[in-house]
Amino acid sequence: MIEKINLNNILFLDIETVPEEENFNSLDAEMQSLWDIKTQYQRKDDFTPEEFYERAGIWAEFGKIICISVGYFTIKGDVRNFRVTSFFGEEKKILKDFSNLINNHFNQPQHLMCGHNSKEFDIPFIARRMIINQMPIPDKLNLFGKKPWEVPHLDTLELWKFGDYKHFTSLKLLTKILGIPSPKGDIDGSQVANVFYVEKDIDRIITYCEKDTIAVAQIFLRLRREDLLIEDEIIHV
Repeated sequence: MIEKINLNNILFLDIETVPEEENFNSLDAEMQSLWDIKTQYQRKDDFTPEEFYERAGIWAEFGKIICISVGYFTIKGDVRNFRVTSFFGEEKKILKDFSNLINNHFNQPQHLMCGHNSKEFDIPFIARRMIINQMPIPDKLNLFGKKPWEVPHLDTLELWKFGDYKHFTSLKLLTKILGIPSPKGDIDGSQVANVFYVEKDIDRIITYCEKDTIAVAQIFLRLRREDLLIEDEIIHV
């Protein structure tokens, strides 16, 4: 079925998140206690709440979005391009700009969004942060009351599972086995918070996020048995 989807109708995406505060001690006492309770199962006795706080970016209640990268195909005749752009800066502006893109350019019934593990992470995280920032959720993100076949989201992890819901394959592993150039540059997800808070190098994070977005599109092409994008077809805007 995915072979029948018009590539021009898909918005590919990836997000980068960090702990909402730079360190555990910046949280007020109540949030420190709530973090302790929230992470008890994951930490067990191996880490204190303070030691574990570097992972707070994976929870929308304790993290924030610092970059959303999106990509979309423009195919005219035999000319194929993949345009990539990123939203970064203050979180509320990131979410507003992303929302405007969806509402103005990807709001029709045929439009879909696609990421890797995006149904479990990226999409819910974005929606929760919009609520926390008291912003309206675009219809494409608001799944309340929608039947499974009405959800306008594709997920390359889900497509790769083929119904095997206990199975997880990372983006890096999937690109490797499918013969796709590795999306990873000089950092990985565990280093994003340090690059953001200590090195203050948002450009490295944007590059990392955009590479992941391109990798998702490449995986989707592979699943359709189509030619991968070459460098000349990728346009950063």
